[in-house]
Amino acid sequence: MQVDLAVAKVGKWATSESGDTLEVIERPRGGLSAVLADGQRSGQAAKAISNLVVRKAIAELAEGVRDGAAARAAHDYLHTFKGGKVSATLNIVSVDLATRTVVLARNNPCPTVVVDPDGEVQVLDEPSQPVGIYLRTKPVMTELDLRAGLTVVVYTDGLQVAGEHRGGVLDVPAAVVEMARSQFSAQQMADELLRLALDREGHRPRDDISVLALHVRPDETDDVRRMWVRVPL
Repeated sequence: MQVDLAVAKVGKWATSESGDTLEVIERPRGGLSAVLADGQRSGQAAKAISNLVVRKAIAELAEGVRDGAAARAAHDYLHTFKGGKVSATLNIVSVDLATRTVVLARNNPCPTVVVDPDGEVQVLDEPSQPVGIYLRTKPVMTELDLRAGLTVVVYTDGLQVAGEHRGGVLDVPAAVVEMARSQFSAQQMADELLRLALDREGHRPRDDISVLALHVRPDETDDVRRMWVRVPL
């Protein structure tokens, strides 16, 4: 099998800095983790918050801490540092080769969309609180068998509200299912969801938008690991 993970993100219109932060790390016992955070509000202040949350979660994961505990540590750190007055959403998406599972930790009101290898869709929308505000906040955890054909999409609220004031929001689960059936790659899926959101916003997004897509492919062409990053300057 081969795991593809891709991200497409854009900042709020006329704002110099995106409040969303995404980092990827290799897990000590094999696999990788992607950590996505959306800081409260937007701009540089939000970026500082999301950076703080992601750095803490990444540091914990790098030490072999389990995903749920890493999310709780990020919450505790932000709650202590900001006195419970600042929030951030947090998603951790991990491919854990020690357990042969995909582990999803969610502190985000936005759901996570999962399409299983048989084409069935799950919308993981159990109530979930952002980190940083309430003392006993914990992540909503989901663990899925690592199987070829599995697709996972997580996103920040900019995608969910795109088009809200311009005629209608995007039905994200339906769009993900259609793309999965059309055999979109992870990058194609992230790019297309972002494009659909920007179209609904007239290419002037009212909030930061980030989309993370993971797809497990059945093929394995070689043993080379590859990463490709493109950032506008």
